[in-house]
Amino acid sequence: MQGIFLKEYIEERVLLIAHYIIDNNATVRQAAKHFGISKSTVHKDTTERLEQLNPALAQSARKVLNVNKSQRHIRGGMATKEKYLHK
Repeated sequence: MQGIFLKEYIEERVLLIAHYIIDNNATVRQAAKHFGISKSTVHKDTTERLEQLNPALAQSARKVLNVNKSQRHIRGGMATKEKYLHK
């Protein structure tokens, strides 16, 4: 009985995370913080579990995450610059 509940809970979480990422143009880190889970869980949910549950939604979430991934070096550089401007 507990396995069924866990499976439903995970499926619900996966869908919530995907919608959050798409609606907010969120990064894996932002989604993890919002839901109080690890980045690796968000990554597994969006790359493996979501693909099985809803391939179309997975594709939409993947587009957002790919854009974020391609821009992360820029955001990191900006954060470093900001850090040293305030010292």
